[in-house]
Amino acid sequence: MLVTIFSTLMMTKRRNLIQLKFFFDEWELRALVLLSITLQCIQVLFGNRRQFSTSMKLRFILWVAYLSSDTVATVSLSILSCNAGQHNDDSKHKTFVIMSFWAPLLVLHLGGSDTITAYSLEDNELWRRHLLGLPVQVLLATYVVIRAWVSVALNFLAIPLLVAGTIKSGVRILTLWNASRDRFRDSLFPPPNAGPNYARSMEEYESKKKEGFHVTLGNLIEDPIEGNTNFYPAEKKTNLTEADILHYANNFFSMFKPLFADLILSFHDVQYSQSFFRYRSYPEAFKVVEVELGFMYDLTYTKAFVVYSRKGVFLRIIELLSTISVLCVFRWVSKDSYWPTDVIITYALLSGALAIDIFSIIVLLFSDWTMLWLKKHKNNVVVDWLHSAISAIGRDRKRWSNTMGQYNLIKYCFEDRPSEFCTDNNKNKFLSGLLEKCRSLDREKVPDELKELIFEELQRRLTSAPSSDVNACKKFVAYRGDWVLEQEKCLDDLGWSIKVEFDRSILLWHIATELCYYSDRNKKSRPGLNWMSNRLLSRYTLYLLLEYPSMFPSGIGKLRFQDTCAEATEFFNARKLYKDEKDACQQLLGVCTDFSPSVVKGEICKSALFDACKLAQDLDKLETKEGWDSWKKWNLITHVWVEMLFYSASHCQWTDHAQQLRRGGELLTHVWLLMAHFGITEQVQEGHSRTRLVLK
Repeated sequence: MLVTIFSTLMMTKRRNLIQLKFFFDEWELRALVLLSITLQCIQVLFGNRRQFSTSMKLRFILWVAYLSSDTVATVSLSILSCNAGQHNDDSKHKTFVIMSFWAPLLVLHLGGSDTITAYSLEDNELWRRHLLGLPVQVLLATYVVIRAWVSVALNFLAIPLLVAGTIKSGVRILTLWNASRDRFRDSLFPPPNAGPNYARSMEEYESKKKEGFHVTLGNLIEDPIEGNTNFYPAEKKTNLTEADILHYANNFFSMFKPLFADLILSFHDVQYSQSFFRYRSYPEAFKVVEVELGFMYDLTYTKAFVVYSRKGVFLRIIELLSTISVLCVFRWVSKDSYWPTDVIITYALLSGALAIDIFSIIVLLFSDWTMLWLKKHKNNVVVDWLHSAISAIGRDRKRWSNTMGQYNLIKYCFEDRPSEFCTDNNKNKFLSGLLEKCRSLDREKVPDELKELIFEELQRRLTSAPSSDVNACKKFVAYRGDWVLEQEKCLDDLGWSIKVEFDRSILLWHIATELCYYSDRNKKSRPGLNWMSNRLLSRYTLYLLLEYPSMFPSGIGKLRFQDTCAEATEFFNARKLYKDEKDACQQLLGVCTDFSPSVVKGEICKSALFDACKLAQDLDKLETKEGWDSWKKWNLITHVWVEMLFYSASHCQWTDHAQQLRRGGELLTHVWLLMAHFGITEQVQEGHSRTRLVLK
């Protein structure tokens, strides 16, 4: 009896396994090709949204789709090649004939989408891997088509698709190659220039000296600015149209691309830029910078370098016509001998490929590159109309998120911690940190008042230095609050707070700003703009320090933040302060700081809490000791934060700025490029000059 039951169970289990294997064999390839076209649609629909979106869900979906798409298409090709020649009877061979038609479509998928060629900068460096894989993939698809060749219409339709797929994959590789670090850097090198003939000058010098002349070197003569007719006239102050913004952004993008390759800017290009931005309004200046960074995003992460060229348009037309013609012919080809499910899947693949091409063309037509082309052909009216049409469709053209992350240390210390995650398990620690980060992080829209403040500060620095003196502008790169304190004649009182490590200085001023805010919030005279701007900048700088520490000079910012939070939490718990930020800040302000905390506590703890309390007290003393009013104190705090923002932007590597373009953009990156336009950068040459021989 037991033997019979056991045998029955084994037979049932074996039968189920056979059925499962049969189902898997039947649907494995079909499911993979449908997944492949789905991943392509996700990339083409959402690939360009990350330029102006900070959503982590969107980034995760695109990350999965980008990493999975090539794998799914390659595995599908491998299954097709393994199935080639294994079908003995006629019905199975007919099934393989229509499945072999999917091979060129999979090569088309390997070409990727126009909107996301590279997920990150590192992906551009993998162009050699794609170049090596392309011939193998094309040969594999060709092998599958040949093995299924029976001279039916479907076999012939595979040829134009194979050509289109090869072209699309080749364009992707070319795009990755052009965006790779070394290739991009090499493309920016100017033609070789030997300069004035030194040997001939010395021969002339010796000749004149032998003739009895007294030869000396004349004064330095500045070379004229190349293309002097394009030099922006200072008196032109008319408002710029969308077409004008595209024109100037394109010009500046060509000039300032060396910034993204660690190369030196031309002295004359910086002069031209200064003459433009000196007399522009802040909305126009930031708009030009937005368009420039949009161009950089397109060249770095999309197929813009090739697709928006004449050759790219020609190749796109070939690809589109191939897909349309195959879809139309397939509509009239007899499909009675094929399984209806396979026919539906083929329609889905062809329709999806056509929809992706059409969507890509629409994106192309409404892109800045098309508007720029129209502008070059004197169609300013069309450019302005297209921009208005895009705005009327539902949203203005967004080139970045226009938001700034916010971290508040005091609020962070009051957050409840998920106790179930507070274990020694590394995975639980990671989840705990992720939950805390999501709970404490806020995002705020960048206010126009803050942009105006940043722009006016850059103009003030440019005005204080002669435009022809590069070194005078370069010196502002090194300031991180000391220039503002020196201007306000309080460097002796507050200079200690900005002479420490930069990450410590950020924590000091962040906490002091929060303490001063709660101390002054009930006063009758509020500082208005500066009240809002300084808190936004304070929390934004702390957000950058914690989220993207690589964008700052090397330091131990996270360690300092951790120790500071631990000390603040201990202080709040000892006084039973729970979730009342105002009371907590008042208690901190009341702590005696006659002795330095580092002297009392030693150097083991890296906390900056009570040093920040001392800084807040010193700031409050300015109102009593120096006779300042509240507005002047907050004006000082705000301008210190602006100068810290300038210091952070100028000391961040270009690769970190470029990485932020795919995460919705950062205000810091826009400030960095705007500073370069004002000449406040170390990446600018001294200027071209030469001497002449003077005979006496």
